[in-house]
Amino acid sequence: MKSIKEMLHWSAFTGYLHAADAFVKGRPGYPPEVDKWLQNVIKVNYQTVVMDLGAGTGKFTQHLIDLGAKVIAVEPVQAMLDKFKARYPNARYPQEPGFEHDPNKKYEPDLTGYLAAAESLPPQIHDHSVDVVICAHAFHWFANKEAMTEIHRVLKPGGRLVMLWNLRDTQEPWVAEVAGIVSEVAGESPRFYSQKWREVFPFGKFAPLHEHHFHHLHTGSPEDVIINRIKSISFIASKPQAEQDAVLARVRESIANHPDLKGKAEVSVPYDTAAFHTVKILP
Repeated sequence: MKSIKEMLHWSAFTGYLHAADAFVKGRPGYPPEVDKWLQNVIKVNYQTVVMDLGAGTGKFTQHLIDLGAKVIAVEPVQAMLDKFKARYPNARYPQEPGFEHDPNKKYEPDLTGYLAAAESLPPQIHDHSVDVVICAHAFHWFANKEAMTEIHRVLKPGGRLVMLWNLRDTQEPWVAEVAGIVSEVAGESPRFYSQKWREVFPFGKFAPLHEHHFHHLHTGSPEDVIINRIKSISFIASKPQAEQDAVLARVRESIANHPDLKGKAEVSVPYDTAAFHTVKILP
């Protein structure tokens, strides 16, 4: 059996080992409208069993907890899971050495975390046991037959696969300028913008994809919402330090000179949250 490292793209495994802190500071949240969509369209409600696949530092997990879902968080990079554990120390982590469920301990309500890849989900997650699998800014990393087969395995008939991405809104000229700098060094690293994740669809055991969009702002200091956001990108974090510094220097120059950013202590980055879902149609 392959190790998690062998199953992951090298830039994800290497980059996120070093980018966990920047990920926490720089990544935007999700707009409230997404919660309403999850409730009304995806049917995430009290006691719905939801797998947060590629959970990262747990940024999206809180949305699911707030909706009353029973959450199974799966993350393949230890550094990211460590941040998740710091955020949710009272969750259950069955893979921890010496873990033994203590009925007298106060656990985080209905939250379990696992270190695992999408292509090889933990055996504790049984066949047909999950109502919804959600991949928040993660599906592009495992858009392959092996992961889809595993997702199909754990989903109940009629269960939903949800994919969300927070995308920089490049209709804003300065955002397009910064995005262009980033894209120059992206190479072949999997990302939403390449659209290669779509190639796994149609997948015979799922219905066609549905698409919806939400708009919101990520407001804060340029260092957090622009610089740390870029530092958190795996294909940048995985580069030698000199190359990372060169990219960030160009971005800082853009911030210093663009009339919409120059001298501002706080800026708002516009985002388009793209949401896709499909339904498991065969048992």
